[in-house]
Amino acid sequence: MAAVSMRLPAIRGPLGSSAPRGAEKHLVAPGDTITTDTGYMRGHGTYVEDDKLIASVAGVVERVNKLVCVRALKARYNGEVGDIVVGRITEVQQKRWKVETNSRLDSVLLLSSINLPGGELRRRSAEDELAMRDYLQEGDLISAEVQSIFSDGAVSLHTRSLKYGKLAQGVLVQVSPSLVKRQKTHFHDLPCGASVILGNNGFIWIYPTPEQKDEEAGGFTTNLEPVPMSDREVISRLRNCIVALVTHKMMLFDTSILYCYDASLPHQIKDILKPEVMEEIVLEARQRLLDLEG
Repeated sequence: MAAVSMRLPAIRGPLGSSAPRGAEKHLVAPGDTITTDTGYMRGHGTYVEDDKLIASVAGVVERVNKLVCVRALKARYNGEVGDIVVGRITEVQQKRWKVETNSRLDSVLLLSSINLPGGELRRRSAEDELAMRDYLQEGDLISAEVQSIFSDGAVSLHTRSLKYGKLAQGVLVQVSPSLVKRQKTHFHDLPCGASVILGNNGFIWIYPTPEQKDEEAGGFTTNLEPVPMSDREVISRLRNCIVALVTHKMMLFDTSILYCYDASLPHQIKDILKPEVMEEIVLEARQRLLDLEG
């Protein structure tokens, strides 16, 4: 009979601020006045009333020169050109796939926006259209880049690089898009033996680091070899570390995940999700980040 872990309720103090020294965030709620200075331009998440700039959503105030906007703390993904996303194919249509990317509307991946096997460049024919399910079918996970935004806000994707394509074996973690830090690259081979794709849309893919890149496949062949137990343990630990960081509203990027992973090593994988252990490893990771910035 399996052992059952029971816990008594305990009063837990709030964690310290995760912002670096001197960079506390300006948080606002709907209806809060951001500024009365008429020299500012109104951005997303704000409106003007009686010469006052007021927040329309709960979030963090961001200023770029004279433009003021509020980035919502919890919202659906709003695509930007160049974003890296992880998505799931929901429908195969004529010359296109519909992709779930945590946005208000399904994203679109056109047949003309993918790499053909072997990387050959040519116009797509009727035969290619008939073979669309050989490339991607419902339920497949893919990594892609945002190519453009339609007028209704829907996102158009492309996989015209060999680093994009179908995802094979790994674990998907869904988080709030606002917790994924924007970086130059969102593909990271971590030194612990696994890799992560930090999708700007809040979908994070953790998978075994491939021994070699298969450049002949055009991103549509999947490796279905059994994953060693050691790799599965690393992936499971990374997954629980990401859940711990998200629970404490920490920004997700390669360094924060790696510091949290290092802090979790003295504990068993399943214990990482216990509140007191979660708090301990997140505090240690947070302190290392502050020391790095200081």
